[in-house]
Amino acid sequence: MEDLISQLMSGLKGIWKYRWLAFASAWLIALAGWAKVAAMPDDYQTTARVFVDTQSILKPLLSGMTSVPNIEQQVAIMSRTLLSRPNVERVIRMVDLDIGTRTAREHEQQVDELMRQIRIGSTGSYDIYTISYNHRDPHLVRDVVQSLLTIFVEGSFKGKKGDSDKAVQFIDEQIRSYEEKLQSAENLLKEFKLKNNFLLPRQGIDFGAQLLMSSDALNNAQLELTEAEQARKAIRAQIEGEEPVLGVDPLPSTIENSELDARLLALNKNLDTLLMQYTDQHPDIVAARRLIAQLEQRKVEESKQKSAAGDPGRNYSPMLQQLKVALAESGAKVASVKARVQDMQQRHARLLAHSKAVPEIETQLAQLNRDYQVNKENYEKLIGRREAAKLSGDLSSTTEMMSFKIIDPPTVPLRPIGPNRALLCSLVLAAALGAALLLAFLISQVRPTFLSPSELRDRTGLRLLGTVAMSWTLQEKIRRRRSHLCFGSGLAGLACAYGGVLIVYLR
Repeated sequence: MEDLISQLMSGLKGIWKYRWLAFASAWLIALAGWAKVAAMPDDYQTTARVFVDTQSILKPLLSGMTSVPNIEQQVAIMSRTLLSRPNVERVIRMVDLDIGTRTAREHEQQVDELMRQIRIGSTGSYDIYTISYNHRDPHLVRDVVQSLLTIFVEGSFKGKKGDSDKAVQFIDEQIRSYEEKLQSAENLLKEFKLKNNFLLPRQGIDFGAQLLMSSDALNNAQLELTEAEQARKAIRAQIEGEEPVLGVDPLPSTIENSELDARLLALNKNLDTLLMQYTDQHPDIVAARRLIAQLEQRKVEESKQKSAAGDPGRNYSPMLQQLKVALAESGAKVASVKARVQDMQQRHARLLAHSKAVPEIETQLAQLNRDYQVNKENYEKLIGRREAAKLSGDLSSTTEMMSFKIIDPPTVPLRPIGPNRALLCSLVLAAALGAALLLAFLISQVRPTFLSPSELRDRTGLRLLGTVAMSWTLQEKIRRRRSHLCFGSGLAGLACAYGGVLIVYLR
């Protein structure tokens, strides 16, 4: 600690030795610094505050008709992009700053400097935006802020009108494309309906019901044809000597034939015996039944032959003539019914073919209607979207969606905000004193002297035998006192000069 105090005292003594040089350097540095501060240009600033009211009554009224633009986001984006290069160049042209520029480099420097000096702030909760600018010309400060405020308001009103126009143009192109598709679908649908007019489904027409009715009518006609053919056959049988009973051959049991009846009786008894032993599929039972059927058929044929041989004059009887007339009428009826059956068969075949083709026709018609309906719906939606886009573009650029209220308009500042000359002068004085002390200390280190016996003993390492004290004469004392007085007066003058500078800059 004693060594540190000793070194400190040694340094102070060295500085005191060269105090006049430090005093002169302090004055020179202070005067030069104060002159530099006085020569610095004034810095003026003006600030404009604007309130953006985005709570419009049009938003809830038109929310269901079109897409209402996000005004808050639109204004926020505009505030963030206000300091873009195109906007700054526009400000330069509006305030005629580009008149003094001659080269592109100077213009770029001017744009960069202006972008650095402009400040834009906002309060997110109240939609209040501030625009400030600093420059040495107070009128230019006001003009620049006013120009920025104008661009901000115009840009916010412009909104997304350009985007809406592009959207409307794109939708118009899509509408034209869908018009062509819609016309093509309509033509295909018309041609298909003309081509398949009779097969298209209509209200009250059911091909299934028609096919069922046609089938029933065909069956009835075929049954009528069968009846007519049986009637004709019966008449022909009567003409040929047979005795028809309701158009059916006589039963074998009603015909008397003793020889065949005895054989049939024996066969039936044998058949009963076989049935008690075997099943119906046994060969003996099948053979017995076949033989019984042959004998019964033989009885019927022999009965017909006997009845035909028993009336030799039947071809000349009036009844035969009536039977022939009835046969002719029956033949005509059979022919007419047969023609009707053929016609019904053709109609039934056509209905059957149509019923098979109808599902495919309905599928094709449904597909054509679906394509047409899809194109129609898209076309109508695009029409509605186009009107909504036009309305949205008008809303984004209308002045009714937002209102600007200038809270603090830009004005010409009367007092500069900088530089802070009082603070700069204080810093200059501190720097001058520090530089003076440092200069004196460095000189004392460059031209060292031993200022105490202990320092001499420590530096040389020799023993100190004694010291000789300074004997000051009266004149030397007076000169020394005068030197101290002048030095103090010089320091006081420096302090007074500093005080005068502060008074000048702080008034």
